[in-house]
Amino acid sequence: MEVNITRKEKELVVHLSGRLDTPASQEIMPQMAELAQEAGDTIILDCTDLSYISSSGLRIFLTLRKAAAEKGGRIIVRNISNEIRGVFMMTGFLNLFEIQ
Repeated sequence: MEVNITRKEKELVVHLSGRLDTPASQEIMPQMAELAQEAGDTIILDCTDLSYISSSGLRIFLTLRKAAAEKGGRIIVRNISNEIRGVFMMTGFLNLFEIQ
């Protein structure tokens, strides 16, 4: 699992690559905790290269969403595959996130 974070003015673009399973979620948790501190901005979760997401990965997305709601920011999930879209649909995440 790779996470690359870039800042573009008031946007943070988080490019997720690989499988966001339980071990990967634990590995990237410190980066995501730092990201939650900046959740007053717009955070774009670019899932172009995300091949899988587990419940632990979904929990990270929810944590970021909650931090953004508390700080007046927003989370945009971009470029999800059909498989991940199916997971989002089954779990109700399509209604929780702005999907582009």
